Amino acid sequence: MTGGPIRVVVADDQTVVREGIVMLLGLLPGITVVGSAADGEEALRLVAEHAPDVVLMDLRMPRCDGVEATRRVRAEYPGTEVVVLTTYADDDSLFSALQAGARGFLTKDAGAEEIARAVADVRSGAAGLSPQVQLRLLERLSGTPTAPVAPAEPARPVAEQRPGAAPKAEPGRAGRVVLPDGLTQREAEVLALIASGLSNAEIAERLFVSPATVKTHINNLFAKTAVRDRAQAVAYAFKHGISEGW
Repeated sequence: MTGGPIRVVVADDQTVVREGIVMLLGLLPGITVVGSAADGEEALRLVAEHAPDVVLMDLRMPRCDGVEATRRVRAEYPGTEVVVLTTYADDDSLFSALQAGARGFLTKDAGAEEIARAVADVRSGAAGLSPQVQLRLLERLSGTPTAPVAPAEPARPVAEQRPGAAPKAEPGRAGRVVLPDGLTQREAEVLALIASGLSNAEIAERLFVSPATVKTHINNLFAKTAVRDRAQAVAYAFKHGISEGW
């Protein structure tokens, strides 16, 4: 990245997700987070105050949603680009955001490298779209649907490997990758749900287990990954591409 660090504002109404994204971006070279917002109105205020290069924008937020906030950012502050980072990958969300002026669109299972690449791309004037989004745009333009693509299953930058190391397939399970730091499948599922902003009670309900069992899984995964709180856990999940449906 040239021309100094990319200045970013993060907008997401879920505190733990927002703090996790901020923490993740803070670990990436060439990116500086200059503010974080809990809704579109606050995002607009921060854009006016800091004139960031890019806003990383959630779609579903109170007071002013991501689509309207994107439209206003692009109209009022044309020097600031918008990359949507959302749980929702349906066509309505995608095309509404792009029509409002977003130059990038990622789902929240994107890894750190994918987020950094999208931010750098839109700052340089290119589009920062995931392969799934590009496919949907081609389908819409051609009017010919291609094979269905799961919205939240891009190639996962899973277990972070040491330099030069290749991802290792899990013995006997084709297509699966060894989880980072010795996490079990269940611990990865719990981590993904934490990254989605769910509480312990909501995770217990989702997984049909007791809250005490969820707490045990959280304590175990915190110990294995050396994170201290839920915000760091979210950052860890984003960094390793661990998302709901893992």
